[in-house]
Amino acid sequence: MVHNSRVRFIALLCMLAGLVGSGVFGTQITASTGRHGLSYTDTAEENDPPMVALGVAMGALRGVFVNYLWLRATTAKEEGQYYEAVELADWITRLQPRLPAVWTFHAWNMAYNISVTTHTPQERWSWVNAGIRLLRNRGIRANPNDMHMHKELAWIFLHKVAGFTDDANQYYKRQFAYEWQNILGRKPVIDPSKRDRDSVIEQYVGWIQPIVDAPETFAGLEKANPRAAEIARTYERMLGETPGHRLLERYTLHIELESAGRMGGIRKASGPKTQAFIELMDRYPRNPQPGQLSWEQDWNDLLNHLRKRVLEDEYFMEPVRMVQVTRKFGPVDWRMPAAHALYWGARGTDVGRMEVNEHNAESLDFVNAYRLVMQSVQDLWRFGDLYFNYLDVHEDRPAYYQGVPNPYFVPSYGGMLEEVTLASGLFEAERRAYRQFSAGYLNFLRDAVRFFYRRGDTEQALYWYHKGRNWTGVNINDTMFVDEWSLSLDQFADKQIYDSMGSPQVAVSEVYGALQGAFFQGLLAGDIDTFNGMWEYARKAHAVFFAEQFRDVVAAADTARMEFMDRDFPFLAGNAFANNIANLPFEEAELLYGNAPEDLQRYAYDALVIRFKDYIDEQHELGVIDVNFDEAFPEPAGMDRHRELYQVKIDQRRDSNVEGVIKD
Repeated sequence: MVHNSRVRFIALLCMLAGLVGSGVFGTQITASTGRHGLSYTDTAEENDPPMVALGVAMGALRGVFVNYLWLRATTAKEEGQYYEAVELADWITRLQPRLPAVWTFHAWNMAYNISVTTHTPQERWSWVNAGIRLLRNRGIRANPNDMHMHKELAWIFLHKVAGFTDDANQYYKRQFAYEWQNILGRKPVIDPSKRDRDSVIEQYVGWIQPIVDAPETFAGLEKANPRAAEIARTYERMLGETPGHRLLERYTLHIELESAGRMGGIRKASGPKTQAFIELMDRYPRNPQPGQLSWEQDWNDLLNHLRKRVLEDEYFMEPVRMVQVTRKFGPVDWRMPAAHALYWGARGTDVGRMEVNEHNAESLDFVNAYRLVMQSVQDLWRFGDLYFNYLDVHEDRPAYYQGVPNPYFVPSYGGMLEEVTLASGLFEAERRAYRQFSAGYLNFLRDAVRFFYRRGDTEQALYWYHKGRNWTGVNINDTMFVDEWSLSLDQFADKQIYDSMGSPQVAVSEVYGALQGAFFQGLLAGDIDTFNGMWEYARKAHAVFFAEQFRDVVAAADTARMEFMDRDFPFLAGNAFANNIANLPFEEAELLYGNAPEDLQRYAYDALVIRFKDYIDEQHELGVIDVNFDEAFPEPAGMDRHRELYQVKIDQRRDSNVEGVIKD
């Protein structure tokens, strides 16, 4: 009897302790669940479909119902019923947002399966972008520490948008650059006196750091800068729009039109909201007339606050992490899809390391996520210096878009090789005969040697050549390593060309490397023989690539899917010359222009007017510079005819969709 009473008493104490613990910890757990977005849907929204409402009402049986929906979605996908699969997957994500597999299924279906069933680049891009937005804006927000989802998102950016396997990839790239220039504005203009790698990286950090430092809230902005808040309130009153993404788009367009000298025509023929925005810019001028007050800093403060809110609220991106990525890897141009593949791949490896346990420590997801980081760095090295015409995309015309090699990313690949090798565990262990990261690094070094050699930078070519031939991490089964890396530098570079010219990445680096050598080692140095030799090599490499790899495809009308360069070599080389000379300091630009043949001068002249005319004429009036603009950069003969022919080439690209843009 006494024994039974003791048991009852102990049981009663346990029950009371459980109730107290439940009351204390249950409240904390519930609050934490809400704060971190870990709860499932427990109520049906007003516009939710009946199936979602039914799933919510089923309570504890919801898991069985979701399994049923998942089986239906999988069957629909296998039978080619993609739209039905999308609808079913959407129901599942609403009912169980913490199920990563359904988010990746849903996004992949839109970006890959459904997009290729459409008929125009615009339709395709709408589905690819929908898949990206679903995974980035909703899926990862609900599962912020899931590395697999980060890896899948990075893959879509790198393979579908940055890559060349999709027939409409050229269109994707332009639309993506347009979207991100609207958000972040133009990329930095590099100070010609600070072109070493560390200084360039800091200039790109300076592109994003003001966004990091911007106030979080409008109240914070008003406290920090009341004049910036005044602009925002006036905008809302005049245009009837809350300041946000749309204001950034209007501002970017205004700046681009102003730079192109086209505001006069826009003032006369534009809609009421555009007119209202022009009036707003006139009321709060960034570059005031004498006697007017400047509002430039106030605009900058407002824009950086809005950029912060758009990045964090609409794109689920962290500006501080964007700065960290830039500092770690190189001068990232965020208008490029490979930059976003790098961001999400790197974020995935960061959160993945926090989730390591005995069950996933050797997971292939870790290896694949790191591979995407490395491949993104490689893509930024090959195409990370972007030249892009914003206004042409805005006006639905064929847009100039050319990514060229960015050598500032070359050290990044080797710099993180040890980190990713160690993190990959048994998959990259030294005892393995073949390791992908080792093979990838040697391929990367081959590209770097070839590029610097072709550009005429023998010092850098030798540095990376010695780096490769003395590297100790060579795969055991690489029987050709000794024969290949024992060649002289000249023989080694030539061998890479013959072995790899079919690759678009190699072709781009060869052509642009040779052109840069022609411009800088040839024209700038006054060495016409070097200019002629490198120019001729670039022309032949361009011809070989298009002869071997030119492929017309259906979705882009007559666009070459592999057309990473314009097929018209004089047009390509002329634009390359204009882009290069516009980024030089005045003294070097004047010398390069003076030594260039007239056909290249014609391509560069209008760009130089925009870049230098006001500055040079102002400095000349002050007596700082001895010549005015017309004396430094005399207009070459035949400019009117050149402009007509240039426009004809642009129109031809529109009519034949050479640049992946559909006809009007």
